[in-house]
Amino acid sequence: MADARSLFKPGPRLRRRRLAAVATALLLTAPIPAAQAAPSTPKPPPRTLPALSNWTPGKESYRYEDSTRLVAHGAPARRVATTLAEDLGAAGKGTPPVVDGAARPGDIVIGVDSRRTRLGAEGYELRSGTRLTITGADETGAFYGTRTLLQLLARGNQVPAGRTIDVPRYKERGVGVCACYIHITTDWLENLVREMAFRKQNQLLLELKVKSDKHPEANSWGYYTKSELRRLVALGEKYHVTIVPEINSPGHMDPWLENRPDLQLADSDGKLQPSRLDITQDASFDYYTSLIDEYAEVFTATSWHMGADEYMLGSDFAKYPQILAYAKKKYGENATPQDAFIDFVNRVHAYTAKKGKHLRIWNDGLTGANTVPVAAGTTVEHWLDVPTKPSELRAQGHPLMNAAYSLYLIRGGFHTNTRKLYDEQWDPRSFEGEKLASRDGITGAKISLWPDNGRGETENEVASAMAAPLNHIAQVAWGDAHPDPTYADFTERARTIGHAPGVQDLTRVPVTDGTYTLRDTKGATKPADFEIRRTADGYVTLKSTAGGRCLETRSGKLTLNVPLQPGTAVTEETCDAKNTLQRWRLTKTAGGYRLTNAITQMAAHVTDDGRIVQYPADQQEPAVWTLTARTTAKP
Repeated sequence: MADARSLFKPGPRLRRRRLAAVATALLLTAPIPAAQAAPSTPKPPPRTLPALSNWTPGKESYRYEDSTRLVAHGAPARRVATTLAEDLGAAGKGTPPVVDGAARPGDIVIGVDSRRTRLGAEGYELRSGTRLTITGADETGAFYGTRTLLQLLARGNQVPAGRTIDVPRYKERGVGVCACYIHITTDWLENLVREMAFRKQNQLLLELKVKSDKHPEANSWGYYTKSELRRLVALGEKYHVTIVPEINSPGHMDPWLENRPDLQLADSDGKLQPSRLDITQDASFDYYTSLIDEYAEVFTATSWHMGADEYMLGSDFAKYPQILAYAKKKYGENATPQDAFIDFVNRVHAYTAKKGKHLRIWNDGLTGANTVPVAAGTTVEHWLDVPTKPSELRAQGHPLMNAAYSLYLIRGGFHTNTRKLYDEQWDPRSFEGEKLASRDGITGAKISLWPDNGRGETENEVASAMAAPLNHIAQVAWGDAHPDPTYADFTERARTIGHAPGVQDLTRVPVTDGTYTLRDTKGATKPADFEIRRTADGYVTLKSTAGGRCLETRSGKLTLNVPLQPGTAVTEETCDAKNTLQRWRLTKTAGGYRLTNAITQMAAHVTDDGRIVQYPADQQEPAVWTLTARTTAKP
């Protein structure tokens, strides 16, 4: 008889089944290894503007504390760290010390390492952990890393653990401002520089008038003094914003030719054109280049913008036969009138090159009706669709900047449609009239602010209107044109980062609404009662309680619908809430307050015989007014 135990000994097949069952049970009860776990959604990069193109999460987040130090080795890194310390203080984070030594947990380490060539001149690496490190191959790259840090700290004192390498797609990311006829305050321009730098924008084109020592006959208002501009340029250098000056020529020169009829172009009827420089005269070239030299006393940029737009746009060279005669004399019988125009541009190119400066021009004068080519290397800023397309200019070797009309903001006129551009995924390859397939040869893009109707909007209204376009152009010129699924998401991104540290609130009014007795401290006018009311854009109106009318300046020569003649009267006129010339900036000063018109930017001045007139502050001392409250308006 067989052993009883052998009857219950399993055969090979049964043993395999039992082993399989045990293995299955073990698999069902054992934890799933990390490599086989269900995939989790990766955390998105923290919100910044421009958006971070890549972000690798880390293990331990960084926390900014009262004990935080800024560790920086070498002069470039220390400069970046010093600016960061100031901005942290302006942002309400305290002012951490800048030290040279070993880093410890909680520190922010700023580094400039020229061996990190892949970062380029403006890229940076940011690492967030027990300490936070920012490294650039160049000082500018390290600076931009600190702008990202400031944005991350805008939501608190903790930065998510992780790492990013952030490099711009385009080298020029800008804004153009025409302060060419009317004066835009330096406070406003300084705010713009800070806001641009906060968004990693690096070029501010300023078409403006410097008060000239060489040509005092050209000093019509609104110019800027050299001391004002030196301060602005220094701020730009500190914040890595290059300020490129422009004097438009040979068209749009009326701010400079008003009192120089000898240089104005005359038509075939002998009528002088105050806005057009006579390019057939050597004296015209000498005059223009002398202005370039004087601007070089103030501006340190290695670029010069000569405009060169709209010299004959909407007109006809045939009305000026001397231009064709000049071209034929210089270039032969086959020459065209436009050859004379290109000749002037090329002469300026050669002159600025000798001065170590690179020439920039607008594109509309390059219609192809010329036999003389534009000098090689001239940067063309493209804003208008004309027969010579961007692809042709690029093929000719001209660096191209996209300054499309669709990016314009015109005071009292056209405003760019940022939502539409975002939804269309507009980027700097999209020129007026042509979209290029690649980024090759495109330097970047910018928005442009023009004062075609000078009284159409106040500076503060313009600042509000340009907020969205500024955010958009900063994004598309640095990185992805569509970082968020909807425009609402993108505007929320912009809202999250807020304003740049150190930006002044130019909408703040230093007194509450109410009725006040105004006295000028010189005692030349009789005390008078005015009802002072804050406007929605942050200025005040002054309504006389005696006559029921509002202070305004309206007399004198008009430029772009603005009375810009110094010494003209400030009067009481019928109150009109829409009339921007009745809005005034009230500024606290020693002994009282100043009144400056929101549009003309000239201050109220009291003459010895008691008249109130407007003057630039450097021509006549602004009146100082004491305000004594009579009644306080009910809320």
